[in-house]
Amino acid sequence: ERLRPALSPGNVDKTMAAPATAIVAYDLEFHEQMPKLFPARDMKSAFAAMAPEARRDSAMMNSALGGAYLIVAARALGLDCGPMGGFDRPKVDAAFLAGTSWKSLFLVNLGYGDPAKVHPRNPRLDFADAARIE
Repeated sequence: ERLRPALSPGNVDKTMAAPATAIVAYDLEFHEQMPKLFPARDMKSAFAAMAPEARRDSAMMNSALGGAYLIVAARALGLDCGPMGGFDRPKVDAAFLAGTSWKSLFLVNLGYGDPAKVHPRNPRLDFADAARIE
């Protein structure tokens, strides 16, 4: 229920019906963990020296990758996933991430969808339309 006020109207019912909703977030102070995560080199200083926008961009990219891994793992377990960006990030951050350096990036509803309501996979671009090899 704490999530309801932050959701776009089109996402309220499906999110309230989902057994779980994950908040995929990034940490603006992720570099503080680098000595633990990457002990081979002093990456903490390297990231700390970056412009805040560049550090934020790195955190967001890595969070997006982590969220994608979450979705792949959940689907491998047979769960349906509904990733969404239709929500008010500051409201989610205030309700769930207050007092931290974390910021929400996207939400993922997780559960077993009603087969009658789960949409089939959307078409995908052909490789040549989505990528280039030079």
